[in-house]
Amino acid sequence: MLHFKQTNINFMGKRHWWMALSVTLVILSIVAIVTRGLNFGIDFTGGTVVEVHYSQPMALSSVRANLHAHGFKDAEATNIGNAQDVMIRVAPHPHENRSKIGDQVLSVLKQTSQGKVALRKVEFVGPVVGKELRQDGSLALLYTMIAILIYVAFRFEYRLAIGAVIASIHDVVVTLGVFAVTQLEFNLTVLAALLALLGYSLNDTIVVYDRIRENFRRMRKGTPAEVVNTAVNQTLSRTVITSLTVVLVLLSLFFLGGAVIHNFSLALLVGVVFGTYSSVYIASSLALLLGISKADLMPVKKEEIDDRP
Repeated sequence: MLHFKQTNINFMGKRHWWMALSVTLVILSIVAIVTRGLNFGIDFTGGTVVEVHYSQPMALSSVRANLHAHGFKDAEATNIGNAQDVMIRVAPHPHENRSKIGDQVLSVLKQTSQGKVALRKVEFVGPVVGKELRQDGSLALLYTMIAILIYVAFRFEYRLAIGAVIASIHDVVVTLGVFAVTQLEFNLTVLAALLALLGYSLNDTIVVYDRIRENFRRMRKGTPAEVVNTAVNQTLSRTVITSLTVVLVLLSLFFLGGAVIHNFSLALLVGVVFGTYSSVYIASSLALLLGISKADLMPVKKEEIDDRP
């Protein structure tokens, strides 16, 4: 059985500097989101979906390159089932007849393909549907945050609950800020990554909070900052191993998973890094800032009723 040496890093000693950095990142992210906006994909903006069948397996990179070279700059290509069936999504163009887009795409594919290409299906996703998806996605994030708030409010003292919720909001806002600055496509897979990120960030925070509560009840001496610092050090090996394992998987998806999940894996990579960091320097630091103390976390003693006459 492996035994890790207990670390004694003074995480809380520099917490004010790290919190200032986080505030700066959140402000910059909000400014980027407001001024630059998110580069919504076809899922949220609408467009044309074309399904084709090749007589032989076709590389998606080649399909995308051919479409981009012939004017379909925003075209996306993914396999459906096997390497011969391809689904192509084309963003809407205001001055172009959408009924002809399917024929134009098929014409380009026939010119650039060595084998035969057959049109399977053409569908149009209207902007109204895309708008509804954006609204539903925003509501999904909001409802998730409300559910997290209710959960941690029942499980922890309110100072810890506030820290957990703000840490989760911090992770999502910073991740959205990265997509706003880079203008990478924001689609349904990225939205799914944000929802998964909320769960990961909350789980990491709860592990630290459980140890903080336990230490406040067990340690007789020490300031609140020292108690929190001890809890963070005690959970450090678990946090590092868990985060490193997740990051290794996400790096594999990022580099080897293909263009379809590229932005999904990137969103989770950014979120996991900041989620691990926020569990220490946002959630734990906010609890100290709000004045958490030993008296707040001690179990309530039940009064004994004497039934003797």
